[in-house]
Amino acid sequence: MEIAAAAYPDVDLTDIDSRIGDPGVGRELVPIVRPVSAPAAPEVRRSDVDRWGRSERFRALTRRVFDPIYTHWFRVEWEGFEHLPDDGGALLVANHAGAIPPDAPSIMHGIEKDLGRPVYGLAENLFRSMPVVGTLWSRSGGVAAHPDNAFRLLHDEEQLVLVFPEGTKATGKLYSDRYRLRRFGRGGFVEIAMRAGVPVIPIAVMGAEETMPVLFKSPRAAKMLNLPYFPITANMLAFGPAGLVAYFPAKFRIRVLPPVYFDVAPNQERYSRSRVMEESERIRRMVQDALYDMLRKRRSVWFG
Repeated sequence: MEIAAAAYPDVDLTDIDSRIGDPGVGRELVPIVRPVSAPAAPEVRRSDVDRWGRSERFRALTRRVFDPIYTHWFRVEWEGFEHLPDDGGALLVANHAGAIPPDAPSIMHGIEKDLGRPVYGLAENLFRSMPVVGTLWSRSGGVAAHPDNAFRLLHDEEQLVLVFPEGTKATGKLYSDRYRLRRFGRGGFVEIAMRAGVPVIPIAVMGAEETMPVLFKSPRAAKMLNLPYFPITANMLAFGPAGLVAYFPAKFRIRVLPPVYFDVAPNQERYSRSRVMEESERIRRMVQDALYDMLRKRRSVWFG
């Protein structure tokens, strides 16, 4: 009974003791002590960061911050926007320029704002290794430029992926070489598009070359900082240290060209190397010709 008393402290057991041996004993209902319910656990806050590190909340914040620059400083105008697909994967291929290139954020901002689709940008692993910058870059939709990453984004997730095949050869070129496209790598972007079964959409950007023109480069500083190049820009000479982030207000025009489809079976182990290089050069010429046409029609660097 001591055990019972310990188990049910709120139940009076004296009456039961006095009735032991009574035939009716044992037929009464024994009250059950219900355990006190535990307080509800606080709701777990779920992150909106996807498997690539992109955060939609952070992208919304960057769009609010960048929109005045996009709308009033660069005054971006688009041509051929209808060539961008409403759904399905596509590889966006554009020319690249500027010591700190503003073309990537401008393209991504315009598409996300007016088409309502996220854009993932492939870039060198250099950004990922930089403290703080690497995290912000990932939260903004930056992904390490690797064929497997591109294939998963394009084929498995059917996303829009932006790539600049010229790489650092474009952003590090001098102002005297502006709008002269470098080789589009070894055509890796064409092979990825073939494997994923998606089109390549060429994009020509005019205006980025004048926002932060490179006058000369310092090999010594680049070696010390472990960078591909260290540019000395006109912005630095005009604005001093602020020139590292202050762009000139060049007028932007972005022309989207018709999609390029490849009549090959997707997801093959290998593709013809000569075909890949031919398609890569064809797309490069398309972008180059579009730039020359846009430059011929431009009245002013600042007013378009």
